[in-house]
Formats: sequence, structure tokens, C-alpha cells
Amino acid sequence: MSGRATSRGRGQGSHNREGSFQGGRGQGGSHSREGSFQEGRGRGAAHSRGNSFQDGRGRGASHSRGSSFQSGYSPSPGPIVFSPPAGVSVPDRGVTAIEDAIQASTASCSSLENLSLADRFPSRPSYGTSGSNVILWANYFALKVSQQLVLRMYSIKNVTPEATGKKLTQIVRLLLQTPKLQPFQDDIVTDFKSALISRRKFENQTIVVDYRKEGEDKPRANAQKYTVELHFTSVLEVSAFKDYLTSTDLSAYYTEKLPMIQALNIFMNHYSKSSGNLATIGASKTFTLSETSETSNLGTCLVAMRGFFASVRAATARILVNVNVSNGVFYQSGPLDKLIITFGSDKSLFRLEAFLKRLRVRVTHIKDKNESGKLIPRIKTIFGLANKNEGKNLSHPPIVDKFGCGPKDVEFWHEEKPTAEGPSAASPAGKKKGGKSSGPQGKYTATGGGYISVYDHFVKKYDVHIENYYIPVVNVGNKENPSYLPAQVCHVLQGQPANTKLDREQTRNMIYFAVRRPIENARSIVANGRQTAGLSLDTNPLLDQFGITVSRDLITVPGRVLPRPGVIYQQNRAADVRDASWNMAPRGSTAPLKFYTCCELETWSCLYIETSDMLKSQKFESEEVHRLMGKFHTFMRTVGINASEPIQPRRVKLKHTDDPELENVIKLAASKFDLVIVILPANLPPLYNRIKQLGDIKYGIHTICSVGTKITKTQGQDQYFCNEALKVNLKLGGDNQLINSANMGLIAENKTMVVGIDVTHPSPGSSSTAPSIAGMVASIDGRLGQWPGVLSIQTKPRQEMVSDLKDMLKSRLHLWCEKGQHTALPENILVYRDGVSEGQYQAVLDEEVSLLREACQETYPAPDQDKGLPRLTVIVAGKRHHSRFYPTREADADRRGNTQPGTVVDRGVTEARNWDFFLQAHSALQGTVRPAHYYVVLDEIFRQRYKATSNKAKTPAPAKNVADELQELTQSMCYAFGRATKAVSYCTPAYYADILCERARRYLGNMFEPAAETGSNAGESGEASQQDLQVHERLKDSMFYI
Repeated sequence: MSGRATSRGRGQGSHNREGSFQGGRGQGGSHSREGSFQEGRGRGAAHSRGNSFQDGRGRGASHSRGSSFQSGYSPSPGPIVFSPPAGVSVPDRGVTAIEDAIQASTASCSSLENLSLADRFPSRPSYGTSGSNVILWANYFALKVSQQLVLRMYSIKNVTPEATGKKLTQIVRLLLQTPKLQPFQDDIVTDFKSALISRRKFENQTIVVDYRKEGEDKPRANAQKYTVELHFTSVLEVSAFKDYLTSTDLSAYYTEKLPMIQALNIFMNHYSKSSGNLATIGASKTFTLSETSETSNLGTCLVAMRGFFASVRAATARILVNVNVSNGVFYQSGPLDKLIITFGSDKSLFRLEAFLKRLRVRVTHIKDKNESGKLIPRIKTIFGLANKNEGKNLSHPPIVDKFGCGPKDVEFWHEEKPTAEGPSAASPAGKKKGGKSSGPQGKYTATGGGYISVYDHFVKKYDVHIENYYIPVVNVGNKENPSYLPAQVCHVLQGQPANTKLDREQTRNMIYFAVRRPIENARSIVANGRQTAGLSLDTNPLLDQFGITVSRDLITVPGRVLPRPGVIYQQNRAADVRDASWNMAPRGSTAPLKFYTCCELETWSCLYIETSDMLKSQKFESEEVHRLMGKFHTFMRTVGINASEPIQPRRVKLKHTDDPELENVIKLAASKFDLVIVILPANLPPLYNRIKQLGDIKYGIHTICSVGTKITKTQGQDQYFCNEALKVNLKLGGDNQLINSANMGLIAENKTMVVGIDVTHPSPGSSSTAPSIAGMVASIDGRLGQWPGVLSIQTKPRQEMVSDLKDMLKSRLHLWCEKGQHTALPENILVYRDGVSEGQYQAVLDEEVSLLREACQETYPAPDQDKGLPRLTVIVAGKRHHSRFYPTREADADRRGNTQPGTVVDRGVTEARNWDFFLQAHSALQGTVRPAHYYVVLDEIFRQRYKATSNKAKTPAPAKNVADELQELTQSMCYAFGRATKAVSYCTPAYYADILCERARRYLGNMFEPAAETGSNAGESGEASQQDLQVHERLKDSMFYI
């Protein structure tokens, strides 16, 4: 059946079915994703964004490619469920009692509209009851704080001269040792940046700190003096906080909740930042540097390290600490010259400089000792490699032969007669670091002088002979006043997070290290996480001093496993859903399932690309490709796609990624075909990016890219063909599967448009001109099969709130009527907002909801607005949280030891006054499954629907549980993802918005991944413009991004 899913009309020109590329016009593209391990907005190959990978969640929790024919899984031997010696505890009955009491007060309210707290977010209308009950471990410890504890907050302000980073941390460390604060040593904790917390009050202070480096006993004679101001800001009483959490009054409100949580987190993190054997990433991730640390060599100078995330959370009736396994990426410690050799001479000097920039090293050629006889480490930070344009304003600028040259080719000016201790590095005379002229400095006087190479300087002054003099010299000064060191005298410090993108091999190694069974993560958290995060009295004496204790065991919480929804294909055939996935070739059936609504594919062909520089690429003969496309054609017809015979494939030989021949061929294909399959010689992101930019943006032809070695592999080829057919049908307007209307709630009425919104930001290594990009997708009817998308560049870099939201929504409302063939606009708009942190919920309500309302006011006719239409509900879909749940019984676990698909948790770790829940709709293929977190920031749909159901007659129908309705609907939408035959980890609208943003990054690949690009992508020079993301007219209303 074809329905509305027909391909576009034929354009001008003719089509010769025998003559391959002659005539006509075309459409645009997608990408066969190569199983990347992702964190944050880093897409494609893995980014060490924030330099950490969470607890090794399985690929099923990441971007799913949609396997239709799944292989078996052999779990590791031994127990699969975490079971501590003390056994499984019952979920805290006191917490449950207070949760129930708050719900009772909700039910007693005369008007459900009054349940919004302080005009902020809607309160929880109910707890869910649907599904089978289970008891789960949660990766939380109970935090017990003395009722008498009072915390006084001080701000650290006006540090003069200004200092940041490591220097500021050292200044604050020295501040705590000054006589004015010495009496408060056991009462103070700090974030070593901007905040200080004390149990005892003291007056505002202005304190002078004599700076000294780490390892020095006392300040030097000419040490820099820093002035620091401490200003009292607030008092935080733990008793008031606990009274709020345990109150059963729905209207109770504690204005200092966020500051109190911040203060407790500062207390927890003080331990890791003041301990000498721990490394930290951000404010909450801690890694031990002891010999017991779990590490793995990732290759190319990077090492993976297993640590822990810890953060204080407020929950009903108690304070909790969320502890999760976190895997970080760090630089290998050791000699810098060895690291550079390991990095590889095949990589460009620019990539080497980017890799080394801001790396901290200890110099080894100077060995000063303090009064106790311990070596004083001399720490330097690498600015870059030696460059010709450095120190140009010095009286005697250095002479650098070329960028990245060795110590024999870098010369600096020196004076001849020694008078004082020389500099630790080869520094040109004439200016101090910072640029102020001071005359000659270091070992020599101004009686004469000349240039000397860095190599000769180290031989004469330190008797250090540089062995590998071809290794680049590093600049540990700055551009204005460089200071040069040979790599041989530098030692890379341990525990430095690597803010870099992982290559494919490193990504594979990281996945292998990070992916662990849930029982292994739970054991690590209990055995090591408490100690590493400073939650044990054995390691953190401040706990006892502040009257804080942390439970030894994880808490348990009640959960439920929701019934799975039905998945429907053509002729209303139901898929056999098992473990949240299904097969389009059901066992015991000779007839495979066919897509619910199938597209027509009139004209299509294949391009197979060869590049002269690819030694290990797949090469084809024309007849071989023709047979391959014939098999794919047969498969497409098997699953219902009305595809014509493919046109003769064409070989495209490229000299390089930017070869003009590629554009010529794409342009010609766009004049003839609806779609082209592009077979790549290997996984080449720059080539893929260029194909998508040409196809989607410039010429308007649908493209599907496949790597030759994958599509030709006979084992699992039907699965691969099915994955590609899923994309073909979506791109050309089909509906791959439907969810049973009984599981779709209000969506089944075809009066609700569902919207997904996401924003992607530049990653580590992105160009300074790379923009933030917003993406929006929206359903066009109640089938939830087609989700056209629109992109917009944000007005400011790294801006999360969407600036062009009004026009984006108006365009989706237009498609609801045009493509969805509706005579009226949707009565309800249900928005799933991806990528928003907890601290930005209010901004979504204040900024984005206002723009959504403006769009509706400008689009809906007055009679509809008079009826209160449209009704709007906005839900934040979060996936970058650290909450995990583990089964307590093997009967409640899947075969990998994870919680079962459909597991939902809305008690125990949530707050009764907020409307949120955790839902795990999918099954992880490996590792520890991660649920999605959904938080309702606005609701005008579900609560009103509840009212209407319970009050519509003298004898009203049984009222629906509002929480169940939303949770079950959200789970159903996880099964509506058209690019997979499985449920995905978070609901389809948010997932599609994420994929849409990923496509935008491909269009601007040379900005988001400049190291991988070689030239001619959109936005190459200057700043990106909206035109760079303007999808071709022929494709803009399709799912081009799939």
C-alpha cells in the first residue's frame, strides 16, 4: 500500500533506464552510523567531552542502528544480580508514607489548577500504578546530616591581581593557611574557586596571600602578593531543609534548596580537591591516582581511568548522594619526548600542537629542594610548539626556522656574563612574561650577547645533550614572551584530563574498558565509590567534624515494569516483541512483515566511490555492484517498498575528498533520481560530510551512505539491507511501523502534534567560529511515522535556549495541515525537550514556552484561541544524568543482569512535589542500561484530560491515573522510532531532534571537526550562516536527516 507516501513528481529532463546518468533530477540523505560510543553532544567518533564516559552503558542506550535480525548474547558466568552480604533491604517505609501523605493532600485540593508551586512547575498529580511491581537497587547512598548543622556561605571575590585556573586554586589553598583563617581550619570547606563555607561565623575579611608554588616551604623574597576578599552571603540551616523534605504539606516551599544542595556538594568535593592522590574532572568526578587505580591504555598517548561521580540530591523525606561509575580519559604521564614519539610522526604538527596545548609538565633539568630536603616541582604549561611569529615585539626576538622545529633550529638571544640564577627554560631577554620590559634577565648581563640555539644552551648550561633533536621544541611561555624547552627535559604530570576527541581505535578501546555489567558497577560503587568520593569516615575526617554520616549500602526503591505496547505493520500484522525488540522476519512465518505505509521509489541508482589514497578500501567491479543492488532491490520489495529496478551503478574515482568530480556526479544524479546509494571505500567522515552537504543542501537528492566492507558482508546482510530499507522508506515519506492505538492514549485521536527539540554545541577541537545549532522535529499525524525537521543557528555560541523557536514551530504547524492533510490545527502540542540540564528548567519555562505561545498566537484562529487552544505540555527528556537502577532478584533481571525493558521509577529518588519519572523503555545490548529522566515543566494537557474524564457525567467513568497515562504514552513513543526494530533509550521526538542536530554538524564539518576536514564544506571561512543549513526545497519537508 502506498497511501500518501509517494515520491515527488518527475522534474524536467528525461531518464534513460539503460544509460545510467543522463537526464532528470533528485532528492537528499542520511548516514549508516558506525556504532560510536557517545557522551554529551559529541557525535560520530567519541568525544571525551568533560573527559568522561559514564558507567559503560550499552550501545542499546546510544544511537540505535536498528537491527532487525539480532544475534544471541552469552552473558558472563556467575551471578548477574548485585547481592551484598546484608541482603536486600525494604524500600524506606517512612519515605513512602510521606510520599503518600503529600498525594493525599493533592487529592484534597478543591482545584487541580492550584497545584503549581510558586508559579513554577506543575506538581505530581499521582504516582503510577500500572505494571508489575519490583524492588530495585538505586545508585544512591542516604546522607544523614546533624539537625544542628548551620552552614555560612562566603563568596571569594576580588582576587587581585586577577588569577584563574590552577593558580587560583593554589591561592585559595594558601588562603586557608593564613593566620586569619587558621583558627577555622576544621570548620571550613571550599570549592577552591569562588565559594567558602564555614560552620562558624567570622566577619568579612580582606586577606593578603604571599604566593608560593606547590612544594615550596615559604614564599620567595620577591613572591607575588594577592589580595583576596571574603564576603558573607547567607546562612543555611540544615534543620529547615530537612523540615521541608519531610513536610506533608503540598504547598511547603524552601527557597534555599538549591544553595543548600550546592553547599553540601562543595563539602563533598572539598575532599577530592584537597587530597593529593586524586584527580578530578569538573566539580563531581573523582579518580584515584594510587596503584590500585583501574586504568587501560587507549593508544596514542591516552589512558582510560575508572573513577566515580558523586552529587548530593534532594528527595522526598531525605537527602541522598548519587554515586556512579565514571570513566575518564587522561594523558599518559611520563617523558614528553616519548609521548610525542608515541603520538606519531604521521600526524600533522598542528594536530600535535592541539594535543599538547595546555598540558602541564614538570621540568627535570633543575632540581631545587625545599628546607625539608624535598624536591620542589617546577611546573610549566605548554602553550604550543615553537612558531616563527612569537616574541616579535621583544628587543631581540627569537629565531625559529619553521613551525614545530627542533632545538637546533630555535635560537634565542642571551647575554654573555653570568650574574644570577638563570631561567629554567630558554627565554629571550628583554621582557618578562606578560610583556613588560625589564632589561636583561636570567644568567647574563647586558655587557654583550648573541643568539644561541636551545640545543647548545642546554649543553652549555645544564650539560644536557638532546638525543632526539628533531622532536619539536615546546613553548611554555606565551606568544608575546615565549619560553622554550626541549621535550627531553619535560615530564607529563599524572592525572591530567584529556579534552580531546578520540579516534576510532581509541573509541573501541574505551568501549571495551567502560562497558561493564550492572553487578560489576554496583560492586565498584559500594566497595570503592564511597572511599574515592570522600563518603567514608576512613578517608574523610571532615564528615565527623561536620556531623555527617553516609550509609554503607545502596538504597532500594519501588519500581514497576510497564506492559509493552503493540507494534503493527501492514495489514495490521503484529510484530512479536521480545526484550523490547522484534524481527521483520518472524520466526515460523514464511512472509516477512511489510512497512505499514510504503513509499514508491521510481528512479534510483548507486555510486561506488574509489579514492587513490585508500590502501585498505573495498574495491568493486561494476557487475558486482549491480548484483548487490539487485539483491537490495529484491529486499526492498519484500518489505513493501514499491521500488523500480536500479539504474546501472557508476564508479566514481576521486583523487581526494575535495575532488570536484564528486560534486559533478551528485549534481547529475540529482537531475535524474529520487535517491542514490553511495558506497564509501571506508569510514571517511570528511567524505561523508561532503556528500550530505551536496545532497541535502545544494542539489536536493536523498543519499544513503554505506561502507563497502559492511554492505558486501554476506553474514548478516539481510539485517544490513533492512536497516537501509528503513531509511529509504522514511526518507520518501513512508511509515515503517505503527503503535497499537490502544497504547497511544490521546495521540490516537489525531488531534495532538508531538514536537522534539534539541540544541547541539561545539565540541572539544571545534573551530572557534563553530555555532550552536537548534533542531526541531514534529509529527504530522497520529501515526507518528513522519517527522520533518527544521534547523536554525543560535544567535549566540553555546546558547541552549532556542532563539528561533517561534518560526520553527510555525513551520511545523503548517506541515501538520499540509502534509498531514488536516483541516484544523492540532488541539494539543506535546513537546519533548532534549539536552536541558536541571538548572535550565526555569529558563525553558520563561524563555522557550513564551516563544511557543507566540507562535500559536500568530497561527491559530481567534475562535480556537478563545477555546483555550492549543493546550501545551512541555517535558524535558534527560539522558545525561547518573541515576542507575539494578534488579534485586534474578527473576526481575534480563539475561544481562539489567532491569527489564519498561522499568519505571517515580518513587524513592524523586521529590513528591515535582512531576518526574525515570523510564527505561529499551534493552541494552551490552553494559549497564541507563534510563531516561522525564521532567514536566508545563502541563495543560494531561491534568485537564484527567478532569474531563472524571467529571463528564453524573456517573463519571473511572478516572485515569494521569501519571500512568503519561508514562505509558512516553514508553509507546520509544517504540515508534522508525530507524530501528527495537525500542530506543528515550522517546522518539527527542531522539529524532538529536539526529537532526547531528546532521547539521555534518554540514558544518570543517567547523565542528576541523582536524578531519580538508576543505570545501559549507561555512569554511568566516562564520556559519543560516544558508549553510538551508535544506534544498525538494527535501526540506522530508526526513532527510535519517
